[in-house]
Amino acid sequence: MTGRPAPATLPPSLRVWLGLIAALAALAVTVLGVLYAGHSRPGRVDGWIQPAVENVRPPWRNVALATDFWGEPAGAAMLIVAAVAGCLLLRRPRAAVLVVTGVCAAVGTTTLLKSLVGRTIHGDNLSYPSGHTAFATALALMGALLATGRLGLGRTAGTLLVIASALVAGAAMGLAQVALGAHYPTDVLGGWCTALAVIPATAWLIDRTADRLAGRSADAGRRERP
Repeated sequence: MTGRPAPATLPPSLRVWLGLIAALAALAVTVLGVLYAGHSRPGRVDGWIQPAVENVRPPWRNVALATDFWGEPAGAAMLIVAAVAGCLLLRRPRAAVLVVTGVCAAVGTTTLLKSLVGRTIHGDNLSYPSGHTAFATALALMGALLATGRLGLGRTAGTLLVIASALVAGAAMGLAQVALGAHYPTDVLGGWCTALAVIPATAWLIDRTADRLAGRSADAGRRERP
């Protein structure tokens, strides 16, 4: 007797649309990286947005600092532990694996890109793309994928939930980063697109690997039967 297969981290109904979105996001990250490689000043788009957001005063500065905390190591670790625990309580082991690997992939990609692009802010601080924004967006995306699978949402509703979640989380963390002067607005956009590119690909790889391992285990079990 074999158990039921574990639910996919990337719902089949969303694979085509999220694959297209991931490809477009990867293209956007690349284009922005080329445009701002080696720069140490805001671009034209940054000049439109940054003055209206940067250097906010209390109480909004306090809100920005509180939001920023959840992207710092201590706050991020707390969120990751809570997310993994929630996935395990819901009996979604693949989702728990996605939380860990997805965060590592998103933040690791932004770290690598910062060194490759070499854009700086306030001296030698590498800024493109925003790792804080990528982290927040990645967590929101993974939560939305889990909710889509649990609720059995269709392609349209599931895609809308995923995009809306990514927009809310990315905007909240991104505004905080710009308000605190830690990133340019285009850095934030790059971080947001990085998560959109990385998370669907990571979820697909997890599902593919898990399905292959499950298939091999089932084949081995059948061969062992008398």
